[in-house]
Amino acid sequence: MCRINPRVDFAFKKLFGSEENKDLLISLINAVVSEEDQVADVTLRNPYSLADYQAGKMSILDIKAVDRKGRWYNVEMQISEDLYFDKRAIYYWAKLVTEQLAEGQMYRQLQKTVSICILDFNFVPGDAEFHSLYKIINTASGKDDGLHDLFELHYIELRKFRKGFAELVKPLDRWAAFLSRAHELRRNGLPLPEALASDRSILKAIEAVDRMFSEEERLIYETRMRALLDVESKIASAEEKGRAEGKAEGVEEGIAKGMAESLLLLLEERFGPLPEEVCAQVRTASAERLRRWMSRFFTAAALEELFAPTELAARQTYTPKTLIQG
Repeated sequence: MCRINPRVDFAFKKLFGSEENKDLLISLINAVVSEEDQVADVTLRNPYSLADYQAGKMSILDIKAVDRKGRWYNVEMQISEDLYFDKRAIYYWAKLVTEQLAEGQMYRQLQKTVSICILDFNFVPGDAEFHSLYKIINTASGKDDGLHDLFELHYIELRKFRKGFAELVKPLDRWAAFLSRAHELRRNGLPLPEALASDRSILKAIEAVDRMFSEEERLIYETRMRALLDVESKIASAEEKGRAEGKAEGVEEGIAKGMAESLLLLLEERFGPLPEEVCAQVRTASAERLRRWMSRFFTAAALEELFAPTELAARQTYTPKTLIQG
């Protein structure tokens, strides 16, 4: 049984974003992309670094890589529900495209960029499949004519993955099973299911996930794990308290009031004393907007990024009054 949860972004980054485990990243990418786009090797553009994480240079725990053909990949694990993850995914895809060109380079040098977003929540509405692929197509013909093949976006929704161990046929099935059920593996001394035991990459991941952390890293992981659970608990408590208060002042208003106070506590714990303008804006926000801000809490490196609209999140010039728009 794996004691480390590989879905926690810090653990995911160490497992798949380290040089010594680059083969696991290649295996995961190949499980997602088509047969024609299989990867032989990759270069990590932002490899895992404990020093960078501690210095605040690695607050976004995605994994960027480039293969031998020049194609770029962004692989991310998102454990906290984000109602606006589609906009975030497009923003980070576009950001990765712009990173490819140095000043003065030609557009023809742009390469295909693939985003792989692994989500621990249901996101794509009305679709029971756990793997969704988005490309740009010609709406008249309904076909991909190859003119805009730089764009490819994958959503892997782990909550929709319901196959039993005996049904794990494809490599992506096995990776989804590992990520979503690592805690079940080898429980009570039971042998690994044959479908997983026969996959060398999965075996390596199972062996690596519990021994890859130093004592210092394990403390960071446990702190991040507790913080994730704390945020989820506070959101649930705020909504429950809000519903109780809502009997007197309206359900949505009551929920918003409880969520606002919880969010302010979380922000103060992470960013220190807050400007009065920020406190006022939070306390007057709707429940929907508060949910949006809470979903960004762990991925934002600063207040500017937390409150700014997704498409403007990279700008750092907001004053407190203009911060809170998204």
